[in-house]
Amino acid sequence: MSMRIAVALAATIGASIAMSSAAQARPELVEIDSEYAPGTIVVKTHERKLYLILEYGRAMRYPIGVGKAGRQWTGTTKIDGKYRNPAWSPPSAVRRDKPDMPDVIPGGSPRNPMGVAAMTLAGGEYAIHGTNVPGSVGGFVSYGCIRMLNDDITDLYRRVSIGTTVTVTR
Repeated sequence: MSMRIAVALAATIGASIAMSSAAQARPELVEIDSEYAPGTIVVKTHERKLYLILEYGRAMRYPIGVGKAGRQWTGTTKIDGKYRNPAWSPPSAVRRDKPDMPDVIPGGSPRNPMGVAAMTLAGGEYAIHGTNVPGSVGGFVSYGCIRMLNDDITDLYRRVSIGTTVTVTR
């Protein structure tokens, strides 16, 4: 095997390992100083982390993608819907920026930005949802939605119900 092929192979394997560990991030059980009640979801935008408060002092922590500059929001709301493999219709802000988008992207499509599951938030066009672009988790990437790895949204989805309180902070 030539040196060039060996170097290319090593680089490819290294990149695959790095991408698979990011794409397979699992929620972490962490200690947290929190005034929030157990069962509350707390999104800390500046950390790009979502916390599900389990009991006082303990939480599950998930990496997330959050709103781009000018697209972030704060406040408290509730989950008002839960959907597996949801179809997606671009909201007006996305349509303005990307007028060529289709009216609906079917659930299960690799082009669907909602991934494998979504939980809609009351009072707006926002959701906590999966993604088919795992490299976007950890960044300031969305129009205000909270983006999670598909494995992580699947885990969170089974832990919470409609009516769960969601608080988003900076």
